[in-house]
Amino acid sequence: MKKFLTLFGIIVFSCFGYAQNLKTHSVKTGESIESIANFYKITPSDIYALNPDAKVDFSSQTVLIIPESFLPPSSSLEVTKELVSYKVHKVRRKETLFSISQKFKVTVEDIKVHNKQLYSKNLKKGNKIYIPQFKTIPSQVSTQIIQKYTVLPKEGKWRIAYKFGISVPQLEALNPTMGPYLKEGQQLNVPNISNSDEKVIEENEFGYYTVKAKEGYYRLEKKLGLTKEQLTTLNPELIAQGLKLGMVLKIPKSSIQNIASELFPVVNLSDTLVNLSTKKIALLLPFKTKSIDFDSLNLAKNQLKRDGYINISTDFYAGVVMAIDSAKRLGISTKLEVFDTNAKMLDLKTVLLQTNFSNYDAILGPITAQNLELTAQYVQKDNVSVVSPFVKTKNSYPNLFQTIPEEKWMRTKMVNYVKSDTIPHQTLIIYDAKNLATANYLKSAFPDASLLTSKKNLEGFEQFFLMLEDVQQVLLSGRTTVFLESNNEGFVSNVTSMLNAMNGITILKDEDDNETEIERDIYLMTTSKNKAFEGANISNYDLSNLHFQFPSVNFTSRFSESFEQRYIQEFGTFPNKYAIRGFDITMDVLLRLSRYGTLDTETSSFQTAYLENKFQYFLQPYGGYKNEAGYILKYENLHIVKVQD
Repeated sequence: MKKFLTLFGIIVFSCFGYAQNLKTHSVKTGESIESIANFYKITPSDIYALNPDAKVDFSSQTVLIIPESFLPPSSSLEVTKELVSYKVHKVRRKETLFSISQKFKVTVEDIKVHNKQLYSKNLKKGNKIYIPQFKTIPSQVSTQIIQKYTVLPKEGKWRIAYKFGISVPQLEALNPTMGPYLKEGQQLNVPNISNSDEKVIEENEFGYYTVKAKEGYYRLEKKLGLTKEQLTTLNPELIAQGLKLGMVLKIPKSSIQNIASELFPVVNLSDTLVNLSTKKIALLLPFKTKSIDFDSLNLAKNQLKRDGYINISTDFYAGVVMAIDSAKRLGISTKLEVFDTNAKMLDLKTVLLQTNFSNYDAILGPITAQNLELTAQYVQKDNVSVVSPFVKTKNSYPNLFQTIPEEKWMRTKMVNYVKSDTIPHQTLIIYDAKNLATANYLKSAFPDASLLTSKKNLEGFEQFFLMLEDVQQVLLSGRTTVFLESNNEGFVSNVTSMLNAMNGITILKDEDDNETEIERDIYLMTTSKNKAFEGANISNYDLSNLHFQFPSVNFTSRFSESFEQRYIQEFGTFPNKYAIRGFDITMDVLLRLSRYGTLDTETSSFQTAYLENKFQYFLQPYGGYKNEAGYILKYENLHIVKVQD
């Protein structure tokens, strides 16, 4: 009995002491046991110990008992939330706003605020909604100090904004009288950061969009899928300045996909040339003069024929010379300096160390990824733009311009083009093992599509062919869009010849010799037209008959004939694709420098087009610029024609 009374007294005393440090908490919509425990700096088990019913009955307005002794002290920093990006979530079966809020650790109200339709409409399976992503900021953080910055030679707004980790609109807000163009020595207000060489990198989910003429919030919502509230949350400067022509907005990358197929105007930069000062251009190419035996003319000729680097470099150089001559006729004078990298990193390092590139307007080349990155990194401190003629690199440098569009962008352009086809049709995806990822991407874009992959033998090795019966089972009558994704010439030949045989009207017979007439209209597509589609075993007749369509970086224009005549007169031979690319890239660089003074001004609001290539550079979240301009081409009557810019 004595032990019982002692135990009872301990329990009563404990409860009495505990009761002096208890607080109640009314559960709000979107809160969870974990979030509440985290706020009060206790564990969920602490809450369940005092609220056992919460394990089975936990909902909004539930009142919980919280041990007050664990509350954060009143001196703690108050935490506020700042929207940094969005995630696009496709609603699944049985999902509710509450379950989605728990999954992404946001409140139901946060979701509704950024998806206004949910205030009046119920959530449905398949809906795509924006999930806000926040970062927490202590409210007692001191205000950022502003300092003065002197504009360096050839610096534009983008380069300075990138250097100090802000957007161009933010830079303009700090400097309301800065004007449209910057001058060397101009004083600007910029944030005072500890190290101006440390770049603030935007999250990978962000991209940028340049506001065009007559675009208001309504038009932007239709184009980007973002409401006025969402745009102003991501771009606070809109509240004070409003929408303006040329303003650059930060938007989710998912919204950029909405405008992937938008047609941008092609402008002629030569119509308005402002800066006609002499342009100094450096050309870094592997001519490999050290390896050529000039003592023997025949041996030298053989070396020139065999070496791919030498051929590409000399052809590209010829195009550069033609562009400089054309620019001279427009009043643009150019000083060209040619450097031989010999296709060796050691030789390139020697060139970089022995040459002062700070007074150059741009560098064309090198043509290998490793040498390109080395060059961009080395001249970055001098704010010299490096233009890559042929190769792409994943590493980012703020002064690097990549002229070849990424395969992912070209693939998206093709898919959006096919999606714009309003004529009813079925979709068939044919692929080999190496292109499984592309097939999966296409299947997600066209959920109703059928899939066919190349045959394998008993050992599991791919044989790169399909049986006629396999194709006939899925290729129904009517119109069919067929995606063929392969790098194997034999497989492409097998499929294209088979599809061409089944295109149009065919007669099928059953076991009793009963005939059935089937009429098919096949449109062949690919997201990547590689060498497999150009092999000796591929029939251009089959491709034309199948309306073969594909994305392309270049397209031969009607102006090429006059260029060819000038080229033949100058060099005694026809220009190839490397020479034409040398002309197009150099002409674009010289015109942009003569129009804007730098390459990093006005890069994304328009396109430029020349003999075969187009250019529209977009600033990347991690720095640098990538060309996002290309064509959709089609085989028609044994000719290649353009169907979309």
